[in-house]
Amino acid sequence: MYEPSETRYETMPYNRCGKSGLRLPALSVGLWQNFGVNNDYDTMKEIILTAFDHGVTHFDLANNYGPEPGRAEINFGRIFKENLRPYRDQLIISTKAGYEMWPYGGRGGSRKYLTASLDQSLQRMGLEYVDIFYHHCMTPDTPLKETALCLADLVRRGKTLYVGMSNYDGKTMHRMYHKCDDVQAPFVINQNRYSIFDRTVEKNKLLKEARDKGKGVICFSPLAQGQLSDKYAKGIPEGARLFGNDKLQAHVGYAQHRAQQIEKLYQLAKDRGETLSQLAIQ
Repeated sequence: MYEPSETRYETMPYNRCGKSGLRLPALSVGLWQNFGVNNDYDTMKEIILTAFDHGVTHFDLANNYGPEPGRAEINFGRIFKENLRPYRDQLIISTKAGYEMWPYGGRGGSRKYLTASLDQSLQRMGLEYVDIFYHHCMTPDTPLKETALCLADLVRRGKTLYVGMSNYDGKTMHRMYHKCDDVQAPFVINQNRYSIFDRTVEKNKLLKEARDKGKGVICFSPLAQGQLSDKYAKGIPEGARLFGNDKLQAHVGYAQHRAQQIEKLYQLAKDRGETLSQLAIQ
């Protein structure tokens, strides 16, 4: 039977999420990659439990994480049931909905889709509620008022404690902030891609709007899907997801100039007595 480390909370810093009362660990575990149908269960379990042993209490999912869609939630649910259920009150579990999940009506920001998706996510994970439920992407074809009201209702029904926005720009987040405020939806956090290689949130005013309105910001892909790690210092290593995958390389922006940037950053980190990953997340 799993017994977590008794010293797990002694070294991890915890930060207040905007101006809310919620506190999140400085590092979280996202299950976007490596928790799908083809991944080894024991390895997945080791990642989750090792993280918790080191004070990581926040585990981030989405309805479409896999592959196949939903599989990451299923795998996390099994790990939770077998190991972490006694510690539920110490965990921050988040999930999202917005991207396509099923053929008809299975994407967007409608009340129908978001409600059905969260119900499915809770069932896959074996949970009564999540701590944060995100709208996963901007959906111009759905009124923001409808999305905000649905999120507020999901909170009132006890399905989620807080709500967040993912992949929003500053202008749309500004509007959603007011819609959520109108219906008393506890909007506390934004999740966006942010790394040394991707500074979009600095340019589209998301960071400024979040700061001005007292909302938290958490990033995904801070290591640029592994590029900002020592293993890429001398090029793409054999066995890596980018190895021989031209389509994925183009998707994540890997090219000759990127390889040169990584090599220079690696040397900078080495001069500072750090790994490239340590440099990247500071």
